[in-house]
Amino acid sequence: MIPLRDENPTENFPYITVGLIVINAAVFIYQLIAGRGFTETFALKPLYVFEQPGIFNYFTFISSMFLHGSVGHILGNMLFLWVFGDNVEDILGKTKYIIFYLVCGIAAGLLHALFNMDSKIPTLGASGAISGILGAYLVLFPRARVLTLIPIFYFIRLIYVPAKFFLGIWFIFQFLYIASPQSHGVAFLAHIGGFLTGIGLIGIFTGIDTINRLKNLWR
Repeated sequence: MIPLRDENPTENFPYITVGLIVINAAVFIYQLIAGRGFTETFALKPLYVFEQPGIFNYFTFISSMFLHGSVGHILGNMLFLWVFGDNVEDILGKTKYIIFYLVCGIAAGLLHALFNMDSKIPTLGASGAISGILGAYLVLFPRARVLTLIPIFYFIRLIYVPAKFFLGIWFIFQFLYIASPQSHGVAFLAHIGGFLTGIGLIGIFTGIDTINRLKNLWR
C-alpha cells in the first residue's frame, strides 16, 4: 500500500517537514557525489557503537537518519514523511516536532543495534524516525482518511482507508518482513521500535491520554 495524501488539513505550513525532506534530498545527492566512503563513515554500525564507544559512533545514531541507500529508499521515506508529518508537526509545533523526530529515530536505531550488536553492516535511513511519526499519527488522527494506491497484480486501485487501518496493516507487515527471506537486510526492527516510541512519546509531548485513545481506537 502506498499513501498518496490524507484528508486532514493543517492550520500551519509544515516548514520543518519540508525542511527535513530538503535536507534528506541534499544529503542523498552528496552521497552520490562523495561515494561509498561517506556513507560507510556516517552510517550506524552496531558493533562499533558497543566495541568502540565514543562521541562519533554515538553521533551516527543521528547522522544515519539522513542517509539513504537508493533512490527508491529515499522516495518512499520522504513520501511517508510528507503525507503524515505535516499534521504531527501542526500539533507539536516546530521545536517539539524536531525533538520528537530525532528521539524516535535514535530509539529506533538503538533497538536495532541492541538486537544486532555484532553487526558491521551499515544501517541508514530516516525510516525509524518516520515510523515514530506514524505512531504519533495513529494516536492523534486514527480516523483521518488516507488516499491509498493498492497494486493488485496488473491493476491499480485508489481507495480511501482510515489511518488506523492503513497504519495497523503497515505495522503488522513490519513483523512479517522480519522473518521474511526477502527482507534484504532492511532494519524492520527499527521501524517497529520507532513506531512504538512515537506512540509512547506523543502523550508526553502533548499531554493527551494515549492509553485511553488506544483503548477506543477500534470503536
